[in-house]
Amino acid sequence: MSNTTGKLFTFTSFGESHGRGIGGIVDGCPAGIEFEESYIQNELNRRRPGQSDISTPRNEGDKVEFLSGIFEGKTTGTPIAFVIWNENQHSSDYDHLKEVFRPSHADYTYQQKYGIRDHRGGGRSSARETASRVVAGAIAKLALKKIGVEIIAFTSQVGHIAMTQNYETIDFKLIESNIVRCPETETANNMIAYIKNLKEEGDSIGGIISCVVKGVPIGWGEPIFDKLQARLAQSMLSINATHGFDFGKGFEGISLKGSQMNDSFIKVGNQITTKTNNSGGVQGGISNGQDIYFRVLFKPVATIAKKQETIDIHSNEVELEARGRHDPCVLPRAVPIVEAMTALTLLDLWLTKNS
Repeated sequence: MSNTTGKLFTFTSFGESHGRGIGGIVDGCPAGIEFEESYIQNELNRRRPGQSDISTPRNEGDKVEFLSGIFEGKTTGTPIAFVIWNENQHSSDYDHLKEVFRPSHADYTYQQKYGIRDHRGGGRSSARETASRVVAGAIAKLALKKIGVEIIAFTSQVGHIAMTQNYETIDFKLIESNIVRCPETETANNMIAYIKNLKEEGDSIGGIISCVVKGVPIGWGEPIFDKLQARLAQSMLSINATHGFDFGKGFEGISLKGSQMNDSFIKVGNQITTKTNNSGGVQGGISNGQDIYFRVLFKPVATIAKKQETIDIHSNEVELEARGRHDPCVLPRAVPIVEAMTALTLLDLWLTKNS
């Protein structure tokens, strides 16, 4: 019941980490969108495992195969079905987890909820599922591109190492210049060194991904239960390992007075705008024409190589030293996932506004 997102532009994902493959069905995509398959594949390449020495060594080509909904290089308006075949599963690496609950993982809750779980890489709870989201999000980004909407995400903090620049002064071209996807070169180098050290220790670390959306006009988002920031928050917090969301000044705003936080209206030419953008492009749950800006907090990866105390399915206390292939930090590969979920959300809200 929870494998579909969206109302008018919908995406349903399927598959497990160590099954034959993963994939999805996109429905409600407008007809006539130029279908740039190379662009979609490039988005997948940004997320795929094995792309650097600070990510999991699982070696998946992540080649997407489209089954329907495309004709002569354009979307037809009918469901777009696709599949990504799993090629590099090492299921035996997870045999030692068959009867053990990993700390802070989905093992225990899945077992209690369903009475059965796929212990191979976490099954459905694995971040492998997010590859399907990237494909669907890339399709949404192609549709949003036609109306001038651009989505840019980047790693802004890893552990205690944080960027110093405001997003308005960042050179976004630097995001893909390093393997951690941080557009501040010195900070990126420090992040990479820190992650490598933790990987050697068998540990993991979390951080923050920031996202900027440009070109969203006034009026996207529905008051009360479908506020724009509420829909974005739900989408972001559905991503594996996310533990927090804020927009605009966010939690920093609690230390500001109303006179400092408020965005004063001004007139520029014939247009009404705001002097500042502390609201993050959203007021009353509706886009106000400014850049939409938000942050997503990711916790450290739960599966680590260090010894941990836990419980097995027989309620025995055991010591776990996990094996398998895991990211010491999910942020570099999560950047395109944040962009994808943003695109899915915004295209659905655009279609709602224009329905």
